[in-house]
Amino acid sequence: MKLIYPFLLVLVCSPMLHAAPAMWDFEVTDEWTALIEARAPEKPQVAPKQKRTALVFSLMTGYKHWCTPHTTEMIRILGEKTGAYDVVISDDISYFEKDKIQQFDLIFLNNTCSDREKRHLFYDVLKDMDKAHALEQNLLDHVANGAGLVAIHGGIVMLNNSPAFSDMLGGSFDFHPMQQIVVGQLVDKEHPITSAFDGKPLMHYDEPYMFNNAYGNLDFHPLLEMEIDPDEKTFNDKRYQAVLKKGLPLYISWIKRHGKGRVFYCSPSHNAQSFEQPELLQFILNGIQYAAGDLNCDDKPLNR
Repeated sequence: MKLIYPFLLVLVCSPMLHAAPAMWDFEVTDEWTALIEARAPEKPQVAPKQKRTALVFSLMTGYKHWCTPHTTEMIRILGEKTGAYDVVISDDISYFEKDKIQQFDLIFLNNTCSDREKRHLFYDVLKDMDKAHALEQNLLDHVANGAGLVAIHGGIVMLNNSPAFSDMLGGSFDFHPMQQIVVGQLVDKEHPITSAFDGKPLMHYDEPYMFNNAYGNLDFHPLLEMEIDPDEKTFNDKRYQAVLKKGLPLYISWIKRHGKGRVFYCSPSHNAQSFEQPELLQFILNGIQYAAGDLNCDDKPLNR
């Protein structure tokens, strides 16, 4: 276990920063899995309307987030413990073929970061853009026809240069400053999804993601807005100042419609320790149930 943020040890004494212990990368262990199982909700917020089957897809051809296998376990545990959905865990892109993708009610994109050259994960595997675009279209069509899509953290980078993918998800990844304490303020404390936090903000240590492309249209219903420490030096760079000049809020989680389908994006978190918070686990499960079509709630986009 390699300690990479020892200075955070001094922060855990603060009641506001209970969610930001020292961050280190570690393998998925039985002990950690048991901890998540114990802290996961006992049951879903609403009963599923029907049996749900989900594909958990975690292939990384670009940057490899260390927390990806932990996120897979977290998604599996939420479905298995509560009975909200069943999971198929695979990094085989053939599941995006038209005849195979139809079997899934939900698609999870778990930190599916693509290579920087093309920013198209299917191309990274196939080296054929025509075939890659065909798989992309299958995903777009499947969600538009009524399936649910859940993207966690780097999942938004999967097809980052695709306008259609960006439009479906609500934005594209732009950049992020160094990791730091990120406060996720609740946009609406009474919303059925954010009710998981009982009116309190999400405190965690993370990469503060910034977004571009379709994000500027605000064609989504925001759930969490990032609050930044104005004295944080990493936010003094030109890219961040350009974001501020645009006057756009810094949302890190939202829901939206795509055709007949539903989309839930959750930027938290780069670090598996964040998932040790029962409130975040409940929030993610609530968002999953929205995407599945089981949890009905206000998803009116800001631009309307």
